[in-house]
This record gives sequence, structure tokens and C-alpha cells, in this order.
Amino acid sequence: MGQKYFSTARANMTILKNHDDINQVVKRTLRVHLFMMIFSKSFGYALRGILYIALSSDTKSRVHLDEIAERLSLPRHFLGKVLKKVSKEGILGSTKGPHGGFYLNDATLQTPLIKLIEITSEAELFDSCVLRFRTCNANNPCPLHHQIESIKKEWHDILAGTKVGDLLKNDTPDFIKSISTL
Repeated sequence: MGQKYFSTARANMTILKNHDDINQVVKRTLRVHLFMMIFSKSFGYALRGILYIALSSDTKSRVHLDEIAERLSLPRHFLGKVLKKVSKEGILGSTKGPHGGFYLNDATLQTPLIKLIEITSEAELFDSCVLRFRTCNANNPCPLHHQIESIKKEWHDILAGTKVGDLLKNDTPDFIKSISTL
């Protein structure tokens, strides 16, 4: 009987019987950590703001920045800058004034998540070295280059194939709470 390894990657302990099991857990864990490392607050705020506006659009034609910031527990000024940028790119509509606010347009729900990443200036993360080495490419790879490249491509494909509207299809009663920072 070989050595047993335990994985704490899940809530329940899992017995790992061989190195292939360990490699699978490491790969899964790497994917999760890479996902959490890639996306910044700008992208998260943009996406959460858009999702909140989409959920509110049934009852309101326009949603004020103050309401979005308060309901999602996000800093108003930073959220405003991010949503203004998204609006300038045509992903959201916006109007100024006391009866103004942000609203959905024809492009909003059809926008792929990769477009939001490009707007929030994070697309270069798909081209940068995961270890932050200066010269990391196929000709001069870092120690993790080949393993990470396939993961990066997988994430890119997922983000390019997932539209904002796709995230609203699994609407749950506590969806607003789940996208809030509190």
C-alpha cells in the first residue's frame, strides 16, 4: 500500500492515493488562484455594477450611482470612474442630472466578459509572466510558462465565450447579496 496524501482543497478531506491525484488537485488549485490573481477591483466593480443595473432595470429606467454603491457596498467615486469608462465604451448608457443614472442598452447583455477586461485595462495580464519575470515567452520560458499558458488560454476562451447576460440566467433570490462586498 502506497503513501496517502490528504487534500484540504475541499471542505471534506480527500484521500489522494497517487501522484496523479496530487497533480489534479494542484492543477485545480492553480486555476482558482490564477483566476483570483488575474482580475482587479476595476473589473469586479464594473461587472457587479452592470449586474446590479440589469437586475434593477425591471423596476427602474435608470439607476443612480449612489444606489449602486450603497447596495453593493462599493466606494462611490471609484465605482463612478469605472462605470463612466464602461459607459464611454458603449456598454452602458448614462445620463446626467437628478433624473439621470446608468441604464442598459442593446449591447450590455451581449457584451463578452473579455471586453470588460479590455475596458478596465487588464488584458495585458494574459500576456504577462505569472512569476513576473521580464523575459518570459515561448523562446525563453519561466519555470511555470508551459503549464500556465494552457490555463491562460482556457480562461481567455471562457471569458470570450461568456456574455454579461449569461451571468443573469441563474438568478437566485440572494443574487444582489452575492455580488456585494459585504
